Parts: sequence; structure tokens; C-alpha cells
Amino acid sequence: MSTKRREFFKSSSALALSSAVSPEIFADFMQSKTQPNKGSWDQGTVRHILPTVNDTQMLIKVSFNDLQSKPPILKIGTRKVIGKMEDTEGECWSFYQDNLVPNKEYLLNLTSSSGKSLCETWPLKTFPAPQEQTKNFRLFIYTCAGGHEMHGFLPSKVRNQLLKRGLSFKPDAVIANGDHVYWDLLAPVGSTLFAKRPESIAYAGSYERSSQVLGTSNEDVLKKAAGSQITPVYGTDLRSTPVFFLQDDHDYFDNDEATDEVITFPPSYFMMQLARSTQSLYYPEFLADKGRPLGLPWSSAKDKAAGVSESFGTLRFGNLAEILLYDVRRSQTLAGPSAVYLDPEVERWLNYRTTSSSVKHVVHVPSNPPGWTAGKWGEWYGDVLGKDGKLTIAEKKPYWQEGWLKQHDRIMTAIHSKQDRIPLVISGDLHAIALGNMHRSGNLDFSKNPINVLLSGPIGSRPGPNGWPSGRRGTGAKPSLYLDFVEEISPIEQHGFTIVDFTEDEIKIQMFKWDIKTQSVADIDQLQPFHTKVLSKK
Repeated sequence: MSTKRREFFKSSSALALSSAVSPEIFADFMQSKTQPNKGSWDQGTVRHILPTVNDTQMLIKVSFNDLQSKPPILKIGTRKVIGKMEDTEGECWSFYQDNLVPNKEYLLNLTSSSGKSLCETWPLKTFPAPQEQTKNFRLFIYTCAGGHEMHGFLPSKVRNQLLKRGLSFKPDAVIANGDHVYWDLLAPVGSTLFAKRPESIAYAGSYERSSQVLGTSNEDVLKKAAGSQITPVYGTDLRSTPVFFLQDDHDYFDNDEATDEVITFPPSYFMMQLARSTQSLYYPEFLADKGRPLGLPWSSAKDKAAGVSESFGTLRFGNLAEILLYDVRRSQTLAGPSAVYLDPEVERWLNYRTTSSSVKHVVHVPSNPPGWTAGKWGEWYGDVLGKDGKLTIAEKKPYWQEGWLKQHDRIMTAIHSKQDRIPLVISGDLHAIALGNMHRSGNLDFSKNPINVLLSGPIGSRPGPNGWPSGRRGTGAKPSLYLDFVEEISPIEQHGFTIVDFTEDEIKIQMFKWDIKTQSVADIDQLQPFHTKVLSKK
């Protein structure tokens, strides 16, 4: 990109932010932009590093500022891993290694094919084996980290600062739950906000939907549109912390919208290419797990490492915790009363793991949240914004499928039925921080073991009156009218994240928020939990 164009987008993003915040906060942001982020770790020519692990495997995604004409080499201890090129130019690479020792810290060393060091060495540790007795596990989780600054999203540097604050609590793992990219292509409203804006086309160009993504002009568009929303946010800060990226609707380059003009999901073939390519280039897929079938949809693809899954993942930490991660968009159907979000085999896997006794805590992390609704089309619930401006189920939500709610009820029943376990679901999507518990869904009574439901908080999101969902949709997130639902923290539309600590008998939830209207950027470095909740089985 030319210097002139680069300066244009810096100024346009600053202008968008200045209209959303007070002059004092805007001045504080501009001051932070002038101070380079120089860490003590030498990242050399590396642009970003995002790793994931299980007990015996590592998968690491790396991009470079300088194209690598020959495969770089990653040494994991004494193992030598030849990089796999994920793009067609030598910018994005992945490194996979299996047969590692559980619960062991390895020293990683990245070099060029000729042996020249490409960055400083760094440590990365495998998880404990599934049967290993484990007393503590700390999770850092958030949602909605994507968005380009030209569209008025929170600047990447500020998102990175929120990310670093979460990392300062030294989590064992990180979950980034959906919406890593906002570049909607076809959705009637979303496309006019993002991909179809003149400045978007001037910056990234337009996709040719009849062409492949990689190896065509589409690859350059993808890197500008998606890469610029990911690599500046993460850089190399997560190099020693395993991360689990779950995709949601915007990661398929569209919002979940349904009109007579277009229904954006299930994803089209081109949307699938974009989602798969973004994942391949920038963030790790889910490694194999013995408790997860190899034949689930979008698992064990020939162009991936053995047993890798793209949409359905497992975070297993010894015998203490198992986190079930699932993308509801990719296998979504439009079949009325028999419609599902999740393929039946995925639902069977979730039920099997939910009722398993081989692990102390099982937590569901779907890309689409139960409990709350904002009247969107692609939700579990049929609530819609009525003519009086309030959510209602008395009016029919256009194109909504009643089978989605039936599947929701089956999954919630399975979670509730394990009476000796703390029932917990953590999700994102709604650009809010919230906590509550579900006592009933329709005729199903969960009151003897209410399901705890948490919205983890968004790292990104567009500030300003029209940036938060309530401004655009006319309502904030509310408990669905299908439910008996008790809110402990009603949805707060502020940037934030959640730290979750697991011990043998408890789950401790610490919720963090940052108000761009009243707090400075410098305040992020001192954020403390505004609410703490300890869940236990009595």
C-alpha cells in the first residue's frame, strides 16, 4: 500500500473514532498511536504467531513481513518441522508436530531454510494428558475481536492492549469465540457497512465469486480484508499461550440476515472458501481428540494434519476440564421443524461428552449464544422485534426455523441432566458482557439444576451509538420469552473479556469491562474484575 493511501486510512479510522468518543478519550487514543509498542522479545521478520496444542500435538500459524521463498524450519525441542505454505506467495505458514510429551514445555526456534534465525526463541507447553490428575486450569475468553479501523472499529492497538491485559493474568489457554473478520459481502445491511463501501473497495478491491480464493486475485483481497483485522491485533503476544479460534457468521464474510432478497446462511461455496482460507492462513484449526469422532463435518480433510477439525473442537486439560467448541453456521439447515444448526453427528458427540464421567468439568462454548436474543434471524429463538419496538414471540420471525429451538432444547436438556456437574455455557456474538441462569425452556424444567450462561465480552466492536447492536437493531440483548431466565448481570454493551478458573469443586468467573466513554486507554492496563461469581456443586 502506498504511503499516501496508508495515511488516508489512518486518518479515516481516527475520524470514525473521534465521532464515537469524548474529545479527552480521542486525544488519549491519538497519543497512544504515536507510541510504538516495543516489547523485549525480538520478533524479527515475523508478523504474527498463533499456536494451539493438546497433550501430544502442536499446530502453529505464522506470517512473515518478508516472503519466504523456501520453507522455514521450526525446531520444537530436538524435533525439526518443515513449514507448510498456506498461501501461494510464501507469506503464511503452518507447523504441525505430533508425538510430543504431555505437560512438557518445549523451546521453539524458527529459522529460514538456510538456518538464519527469523525471530527470538520462545517456550510453548503441551497440555496434561486426559487422565492426568490436574488441580487448576485458567481460561481467558472473549468474542468479536475483528473489524477494520476504516469502518470505525476499535483500533487494533487498543484491542491488543485489552488482549495483553487478559494475558497478564497468565491463562493456560485462550478462546477467541467468533467474528474475527467483518467484511460482509451480500447481506443487505452488512454489505453497505463493510465490503461495498467505496473506501473498502479502494483499499482491498472486490472478490470475483466465480474464481478460487487462493492463487487468484481473490487472495490479495482476502489478505487485505481479513489479514489486516487479525495480525495487528495479535502480533506475537500469544506465542506461548495456546489459542482456540471458533468461527461465527462474519467469519464467512456475511451477517446472518434473511430477507426476500437473500438468505445468507447456510454458507455458499464461496463463503466456505473464504472461511477455510482465512483459517488456513491466520489461525489454527482444532487438533484431534480421542473423544471426538474423526468423521464429523469438516474434519480430517486431506489438506489438513491428521484428525484436525475446522468447526468442532475440544480443549481438554487433564482430568479437570473439557471445553466443547462448536460453530453453528457451517452445518445449519433450513428445514422447518427438522432444521438444525448442528449436524446430527455433532449433536451426538456433544451429548456423549456432556454426560461422560471421565472429566470433572464440561463446558459448552457455542458460537451462537443461548439465553439471550436481540431479535436477529439466525438465533436459537423465534423472538422478533415487534411493531411496538419490543421483543415478542407473538409475531412470526421471517425465515426462522422452529427446528433450531428443538435442537437447543435437546442440548440444554443434556447439560441440565448431569446433576453432579456444574452446568455452564459460555458464548459471544452479541457484543455484550452478561451472566444469568436458565430455569426453563418451553415445557422443559431446569430449575433443579439451572444452566449457568455467560456472555464473555467483546474485545473489538464498533464504538458509538450505531456501532453496538442495540443502536443498529433497536434493542439490546434480552432473555428470550421462551425461557424462564434469571439475569445476574444484564447485557452490558462495553468492551471486555472473562477469566475463568477451574478447580476440582468450583468454577470461578471474573468479568472485566472497559468503557470507552469514561475510561482512558491507559486504564486498560489496570482493569480489575467488575463482577466475580463462584459456581459450585453443593
